[in-house]
Amino acid sequence: MSDEQPNVTKSRLGRGLASLIGDAPKDLSSNMDDAPVNISTLPIEQIQANKQNPRSVFSEDELVDLANSIKEKGILQPIIVRQRGNEESYEVIAGERRWRAAQIAQLDNVPVIIKNLSDDDALEIAIIENVQRSNLNPIDEASGYKRLMDIYNYTQEDLSQVIGKSRSYIANILRLENLPLKVQEYLSSGKLTIGHARALILSEDAENLANLVISKGLSVRQTEELVKNSNLPASKITSKKVKDSNIKNLEKLMTDNLGLKVEIQTKDNKSGKVLISYLDNSQLDNIKKRLIS
Repeated sequence: MSDEQPNVTKSRLGRGLASLIGDAPKDLSSNMDDAPVNISTLPIEQIQANKQNPRSVFSEDELVDLANSIKEKGILQPIIVRQRGNEESYEVIAGERRWRAAQIAQLDNVPVIIKNLSDDDALEIAIIENVQRSNLNPIDEASGYKRLMDIYNYTQEDLSQVIGKSRSYIANILRLENLPLKVQEYLSSGKLTIGHARALILSEDAENLANLVISKGLSVRQTEELVKNSNLPASKITSKKVKDSNIKNLEKLMTDNLGLKVEIQTKDNKSGKVLISYLDNSQLDNIKKRLIS
């Protein structure tokens, strides 16, 4: 493949995919290939899943909801398939959720558009079709982008144009692959939100902090503070510890006696310094008189 070919392919798929997964299959022929589009019907048992589908998680509840809709209204968008091996076997290219839901709905036949696609085109379309779906979990989305970049030499700018999302959004999603695998699993399963994950990326101890976030039910803002404090030098964290009650009582006694705010800073409750705050020269003079009297 020449250096210019990937851009031609991406442009073609970027324009054609909206028709491929949308409500206007008649536009497919002008964007995907030269053959006319024919909507056929296939026995559902002749169709198999796409093993290279970037989507690894299918919500059972969502599939049941979709199955109920299919029972009532049928499949409104044909499933895109390609022939595999012989006339009796087909592979899903786009619409695997509909195919799975149709099985739950116990349909015997499903509407399909049969496409003649190479392995490369089939994989590319499957990835793009999935990452354009709003309910794809962030880790599968990041994996899909990464595969498009690795296999088809997409740049972040190319992805931005084809997927229809900002370059900064894509860059942030790709960063999620830097998280420990356990944290990625939490994100995929919904135990953590993408906001939590973005905060945890900044930590060198992301997995342990993720466990704490989940067990405590921390918000995104609380997670950001947790990561911020965990990254502080030990001396900074020590200074934030709760003061000894005797020190606090002494601070109050001295503040009441002087009429000025007094703060005692100590590391080991044996040595430290006393800070007296004043607002003007008259208060400073009063401190001096009290000290030398």
